[in-house]
Amino acid sequence: MTRTPAFPTVSPPQPEKRPVFDIHHGVNRTDDYAWLRADNWQEMFRDPSLLDGQIRAHLDAENVYQAALMADTAQLRTQLFKEMKGRIKEDDSSVPMKDGPYAYGSSFKLGGEQPRYFRTPRDGGDEQILLDGDLEAEGKAYFRLGGVDHSADQGKLLWAFDDKGSEFFTLRVRDLASGEELPDRIPDTGGGGVWDAGNDGFFYTRLDSNHRPSKVLFHALGDSHENDRLIYEETDPGFFMNVGGTRSNEWIMIGINDHETSEYRLMSASEPFAEPKLVSPRETGLQYDLEEGGDIFFILTNADGAKDFKIMTAPANDPVRANWQELVPHEAGRLILSVIGFKDHMVRLERKEGLPRIVVHDRKSGEEHLISFDEEAFSLGLSGSYEYDTEIMRFSYSSMTTPAQVFDYNMRTRERVLLKTQEVPSGHDPDHYVTRRLMAPAADGELVPVSLIHHRETPLDGSAPCLLYGYGSYGITVPAAFNTNCLSLVDRGFVYAIAHVRGGKEKGYGWYDDGKRAHKMNTFTDFVAVAHHLVAERYTAHDRIVAQGGSAGGMLMGAIANMAPECFGGIVAEVPFVDVLTTMLDATLPLTPPEWPEWGNPIVSEEDYRTIAAYSPYDNVAALDYPPILALAGLTDPRVTYWEPAKWVARLRDRKTGDNPVLFKINMDSGHAGASGRFSRLEEIAFTYAFALKVAGKATTAPTALMDAQRAL
Repeated sequence: MTRTPAFPTVSPPQPEKRPVFDIHHGVNRTDDYAWLRADNWQEMFRDPSLLDGQIRAHLDAENVYQAALMADTAQLRTQLFKEMKGRIKEDDSSVPMKDGPYAYGSSFKLGGEQPRYFRTPRDGGDEQILLDGDLEAEGKAYFRLGGVDHSADQGKLLWAFDDKGSEFFTLRVRDLASGEELPDRIPDTGGGGVWDAGNDGFFYTRLDSNHRPSKVLFHALGDSHENDRLIYEETDPGFFMNVGGTRSNEWIMIGINDHETSEYRLMSASEPFAEPKLVSPRETGLQYDLEEGGDIFFILTNADGAKDFKIMTAPANDPVRANWQELVPHEAGRLILSVIGFKDHMVRLERKEGLPRIVVHDRKSGEEHLISFDEEAFSLGLSGSYEYDTEIMRFSYSSMTTPAQVFDYNMRTRERVLLKTQEVPSGHDPDHYVTRRLMAPAADGELVPVSLIHHRETPLDGSAPCLLYGYGSYGITVPAAFNTNCLSLVDRGFVYAIAHVRGGKEKGYGWYDDGKRAHKMNTFTDFVAVAHHLVAERYTAHDRIVAQGGSAGGMLMGAIANMAPECFGGIVAEVPFVDVLTTMLDATLPLTPPEWPEWGNPIVSEEDYRTIAAYSPYDNVAALDYPPILALAGLTDPRVTYWEPAKWVARLRDRKTGDNPVLFKINMDSGHAGASGRFSRLEEIAFTYAFALKVAGKATTAPTALMDAQRAL
C-alpha cells in the first residue's frame, strides 16, 4: 500500500488487554477489550459523570492522539467551516403551514444553533415566537429538541428536549397565551406526544431502563406523571412502539413494529380512557400502515405477496383485515413508500426505476396524475398538510445540483406554486456542476445505482479524489439530494458519489431483502463493486477513494476495510456499528431484540451466528495493511454504543500491518447524532472533510478559482 499521508509520528493509546471468553454454538471467542464497556452504562447514559475513570482516561487519550495527528489541519478546518457556514442562510425560516386561524413554522436567528418555533395569523402578519431553542439550550453542553406539537385548540404547545444525548426526552407543556410553562414535566419519553380531542391531556411512549418504548400512557394536564394511565404495554422487547394521531384529531394510533412485521391499535381521540382496538394481529412478515380517510382508512401493506406494497381501504369503524379492499394494486418494481389522505384526494410517494415520484388520486373519479420532474437524479419529500379538508398539499424537491425547493400543489387544479428555494448566501451556480446517475455491475450481475456530482472543471482521467458514501441497511434509501456541505470537497476537485447498495430500497423491496440477514454480504460487495466501477470509468483511482458511512453504514466501512483495504485511500466510519456479533448476542442492549429480524438472532441460530461472524468488522480484523481510518462516536449514544468503535480501533491498531494510523474522535457531550447545534455539527463535518482531504493529498488545495470568484461576488 503506497499511501503515505503526512501524519506525524505519535504513539497511539494502547489499552490494556483483559481477555474475556465466550462460547456459542461450539465457537470460542476472545475479546481483549470488553472492559471498555461501562458496567453501569444505563446510568452513565443519563449522567455521563458516572463513567468509570479508567475508561474515561482511555477515551480522553484517544482524543489527545487524534488531535495531535490532525493538528496541522486546524487552518483547513476553519476554512471548511467558514465555507459551509457561508452556504447556510443564518436567519433561515420555513414556509409557515396553515392550520385553522394560524400558520406554523420554524426559523433560526443570526448565529443561532437551535431552531425557534413560531406562528403567524393564517394569511400573514406578525410572528409569535412559541419556543426558542437557543434560550432553552443556554448553559447546556448538549441540547436537542424533540417533537413540537400545538394543540388543536391552538392554546398549548407540547414539546420535548434531550440534554444528555442519550435520547431520553423530557416532555413539557407551554401555555401559548402567557408563554408560561405548565407544571407538567414527563421524563424518560420517546420524544413526542399526541393531544387528545379535548386538548386537556396527551398520549406518549415511556422508555424503560434499556431505552425501549415499552409503554403508551395518557397524561392528564395538571396531574403528576406518576399517576399517568397505562394505555398499552408491549411485553415483547423485539418490537418498537410509537403513538401518533391524525390531522382530523379523530384517532389515536399505537404503532408496533420490528423490521418486517407491524401491528396497529386504534382509539378514538375523544375517549382517552377507552381500550385500544386491534386492527390486524402481528404476523411475521406482514407489514401495514394506517392513514386517515374520513369514513375509511387507507392501508399501505405488503399483504398477499405484495412485495412492493399496495394500497387497501377499510371502514374506519371496523378496519379489521377481513374488511380490507384493494384500491391501488401491487405492481412489481414500483415501491409505494407512503400515503397521505385528504378529504377529496389521496397522495402517494413511490419509487420506480430508482427514482421517486408523486401520484395524486382523485377519490371520487378514481383518476390519477403524476407530478413530473426533468432531472436525471433527484429527491422528493412529501410534507403533506396540517389540514385534512384541503385541496393544497406541500412537497419538496432537490437534486445534487439544485437547491431544495418547496412547493404548494393544488390537487384539483394541478397548479404548482414555488414557495421557497434554498438560499446559498455565498453563491451557487448549478451550471458549474455535473450530476450523473451510473449503474455499476456487481459480481453477481446486478447493477448498483450510483449518484454523483463533480465540478465541471474536474478532470475525469483517474486523477480526481473521490468521497464515496454508503449505507445499505433497514431498507433506508439515501436520496440524491442537494448537499451544500459536500461542495467544499467538490470545489477542491473531489468527485462526491453515493453508492445505492443492496440493503436499501432504491430498486424496490427486493433490493432490501437482498442486502439483509443471509444476504448481507451483498451490501459490502456492492460497495466494492462501485469503487471498481468508478475507477474503471476514470472518475478516480483506488488510492484516491475515501469511503464514508455512519451507524449501519459504519458497519459497511468496517466490513470493506477487512474485505478490500487496497481499494480505498482512507475510511471514515461515523458512530460505526462494528461489533455486530457481540451486540446481537446481548439481549439487554437497547436495540438488540428489535434488530434480530434485520441481522439474525445468533443466540438461538447457529446459522445466523456464523453468517454474522463472517462479516462482523470487529471479529474479522486481521494482519492487513489498512488505509488510514477515522472513527467517530458519541459517549451517550444508545444506538451504537461508544465501546464498539473504541474496541474496534484498539484491535485494528494491535493487528494491522503498515504505518497508516487509526484515529478515534469521541464527543464526550453527545450521542448518536453528534453535536446538537447546527454550527457545532458543521465543525464535526469540517473535521471529517479535513481528514478526507489530508489522506487524498489535497489538504493544501484551495477551491477552484472559478468558485472563489463566485464567492467574491
